[in-house]
Amino acid sequence: MTAVPTTSAQGDRGAARVPVRRLTVLYDADCALCAFVRNWLVRQPQLVPLEPVAAGSAEAAARFPGLDHRATLEEITVVGDGGQVYRGAAAWIVTLWALREHRPLAHRLSTPAGAKLAKGAVLAAAKWRGARREEAGRGVARRKETGWGGRVYYAADGWSFDPQHGWTYTPPPTPPSCADGSCSTD
Repeated sequence: MTAVPTTSAQGDRGAARVPVRRLTVLYDADCALCAFVRNWLVRQPQLVPLEPVAAGSAEAAARFPGLDHRATLEEITVVGDGGQVYRGAAAWIVTLWALREHRPLAHRLSTPAGAKLAKGAVLAAAKWRGARREEAGRGVARRKETGWGGRVYYAADGWSFDPQHGWTYTPPPTPPSCADGSCSTD
């Protein structure tokens, strides 16, 4: 796993040779998938402490003035305490490496064959995020989302679940129009 050299005021401090004792994960706080992964990461037992920080935030800009913060919103970026900067598949791998239960997986993903799989996962996540942005750009109205980005179905909207038949939709009754002034006010 190689680090992308940082361009901070401190310069490259030999990031490839510096031990990693803490990692900052820059994530898109406006992305449901990213927020879900962030919440999952903080619940995992960590061998190397992970600190999530919203990408593009004032905190991220103050802590990492040498980073292209627009790029951190497009591609997962992880910054090590020694100046290491990981992007894309390398960022996912180093994040898994920091987790006790997932370090063996990180080692497998750091091989040439595993790196292809990690890159595929990153591209799939990017495609999903891109589709969500297109929906938002077209003004697709969205109700409250679950942590992973799927829809929530509310009984008040007419949805019900039967274990034998699955989800069914019955439109809720239309409230009477009060345009003629005949609505009750009690």
